[in-house]
Amino acid sequence: MLPGLSHAWWLGGWLYRMLGRFDAVRPVESWEEAWDWLGRVEPERKIAEVQYWGHGKWGSARVDKQTFEGDALLRDHAFNPALRRLRDRMLPEERGLFWFRTCETFGARPGQAFARDLSDFLGARVAGHTYIIGHVQSGLHSLLPGGEVDWSETEGLSEGTPDDPRQAFWSKLREPNTITCLRGDVPEGY
Repeated sequence: MLPGLSHAWWLGGWLYRMLGRFDAVRPVESWEEAWDWLGRVEPERKIAEVQYWGHGKWGSARVDKQTFEGDALLRDHAFNPALRRLRDRMLPEERGLFWFRTCETFGARPGQAFARDLSDFLGARVAGHTYIIGHVQSGLHSLLPGGEVDWSETEGLSEGTPDDPRQAFWSKLREPNTITCLRGDVPEGY
């Protein structure tokens, strides 16, 4: 069997744990499993940072074919109770961070709206990318609650429009706000 993204994510999680960048790592097969684990792991501790390494599209992150997007913030959504528990555990404002290490989750208008809505809901900083990412990860942006999106709605977009995105560019070293997969923090100003 050839190595794929799951292997890369496993290796990355192992490496980050060995470097002391993660306190805990958990592969999941559904968002329910992710939210449940985040609610149970060391429940007495506040959460400073969550990094989700997986798949994404404009305004969403995916576990397999299951999406996490803005409608999950609505009170009647199945994920909402678990998201409120996460919100209660997250450190506030710039001390807390939910980082989507996923392709294009913060790209185009759907991504910008998701970033704004999630940061306001969590009361913490959120971060995500506007490009297709791999070992090079471009278009990294973060947003604090109540903040204004300061990246272009066309950043990373190769086909379609900001309202109807079709295809994103691949990350490259010279593209805006680029890091490598080995960078464990969001740089100042991103």
